[in-house]
Parts: sequence; C-alpha cells; structure tokens
Amino acid sequence: MSGASLKLDLRSVSEGVLLKVRLTPKSARDEIVGVENFGGEAVLKARVRALPEDGRANAALERLVARWLKVPPSFVSVAQGGKSRAKQVLIEGDAETLLRLIDARLAELAG
Repeated sequence: MSGASLKLDLRSVSEGVLLKVRLTPKSARDEIVGVENFGGEAVLKARVRALPEDGRANAALERLVARWLKVPPSFVSVAQGGKSRAKQVLIEGDAETLLRLIDARLAELAG
C-alpha cells in the first residue's frame, strides 16, 4: 500500500541521512514508487531494471535515489541490506537540508 498516510522513518546520522528502502529488482523501469508498509515499518518503495547480481541492483538503486534527490551519485550508498530487498541507504550531506529535500520529493509523489 503506497500512500501519503504513511510517515517514512528517516534517521539523521553524522554523515547525513539514512533512508529505509524496499527494492524490487528486475522491474520494467527504474522508479521511486512511494511509501509503503514493509515489515511493520514505513519504507520508500523503489524499483530498478537491474538484476540482483554482482551488486548491479544496489548500484542502480544508488543512481536512482541520487537522481530523485538531485544529489551527486557519490553521495548515495547502500549502507545495510546489500543482499536483501530491505535496505538502508545513506545519503551524505547536511541532514537538515536532506530531510527537507526528501519531504519535498515525497510530497511530489503523493501528488
């Protein structure tokens, strides 16, 4: 269930912000879908075309999140969950600025 009623759990860390993501590889296209409940937590739902082999899906997710937030790709990395659908993605930078940016991009998705 995607929707604006779910509040994404974002965590500020010294390097920036940790974002919980549920990734679906081997999709028809690369896209950020919205927020969904996954395992009792509100997570960002993302899809990528890449196969989950040799880190390809993780690299595609990093590029997708960077493009979505309009930050350099080098600022985005999968910090946890490298071999799982449930991931934590680190976005490096000023946490306050990143939190506002993520909220704005989520509002655009909710339409």
